[in-house]
Amino acid sequence: MRKGNPNHPKKGSSIKVEPIRNIKDIKAIKKLLENKPRDYCLFTLGINTNLRASDLLRITAGQVKDLKPGDEIEIKEKKTGKFRRITLNKACIKAIQKLLKSRQYEDHEPLFIGQRGPLTVPSVTRLVKSWCKAINLKGNYGSHTLRKTFGYQQRVRFNVPLPLLMETFNHSSQKETLNYLCIQEEEIKSIYENEI
Repeated sequence: MRKGNPNHPKKGSSIKVEPIRNIKDIKAIKKLLENKPRDYCLFTLGINTNLRASDLLRITAGQVKDLKPGDEIEIKEKKTGKFRRITLNKACIKAIQKLLKSRQYEDHEPLFIGQRGPLTVPSVTRLVKSWCKAINLKGNYGSHTLRKTFGYQQRVRFNVPLPLLMETFNHSSQKETLNYLCIQEEEIKSIYENEI
């Protein structure tokens, strides 16, 4: 009888991926990708929006080619089927423009194309893992890391209120959002550091 991969999670369980917590690590990955327009754009859009990888991969060149910072795109979420409006900041627009200049795009083509066609979620997971490994980042990372990094940085760096993030991620409780962003343990631990 053949044994499966011992590192593979048991059926029904899941592996939790982490956000990228330190700005220096985000900067290191951006530097690593600065001469790879596709990967740079994927990373930048991923950490500046709350889109899942499956939704990032559905963005077409035509949807974003004429956008300016502050403009919105409308995405139909693959997981929920709901329409979501996303505002793109300056970093996103700059990365998109750099990517669009790197090759010829038809309007209907997805932004993120590999050698064998459009990127897939497993290929995004492999890319994120390779970027994190290249900068010696310890932990478990994958495609969801991008979305989690967005939320983590919004909460920790920009002090975005939890109810707002909860709404952004379409979560049913603040506890779910804290858990999703891998924040809860940190915040609870920090309480004990308060001297009375």
